[in-house]
Amino acid sequence: MNYPGDQDNHPGSPELSDQQHPATPAPAAATATAALDDRYGRTPSRARRGRLLAILAAVAIVVTFGVWVVWAGPGQTDHGLDTDDIGYQVLSDHATVVRSQVSVDPGTRAECAVQVLDKSYTIVGWKVIDLPAVEQRSRTVSTEVRTTTRGVTGLIHDCWVP
Repeated sequence: MNYPGDQDNHPGSPELSDQQHPATPAPAAATATAALDDRYGRTPSRARRGRLLAILAAVAIVVTFGVWVVWAGPGQTDHGLDTDDIGYQVLSDHATVVRSQVSVDPGTRAECAVQVLDKSYTIVGWKVIDLPAVEQRSRTVSTEVRTTTRGVTGLIHDCWVP
């Protein structure tokens, strides 16, 4: 018979279990855990250093992206510049006419490099032409290029807005 205040201390009782398995770790276990953390580099200073490096890397990525946006951003435009090679005519061993269509925003000046190539794809003639600003978007341009030897093809190499 159990009376109030009597303790049941048999092996399955909660009172006995609580005594054998305390809720807080023993000081020796905490010391052992701290020693392992030190041994394997899991220290508070190392965690702070890792966090700081992650923040610095994120800042570097954001700054790099910002610089790229400014460099290649909305202020940079090609002014609708587009070229198409129409054809060429070899006049002689030292002259070729290159015909091209150049499209650019109306009122925008452009420059183009026209080249003539020989049968081994060597540049044998080169000329930079100036295209003044006009009100039409597209225009056909014929350019006579002087060559060092006979050319076999002519084309616009590149165009740009100065």
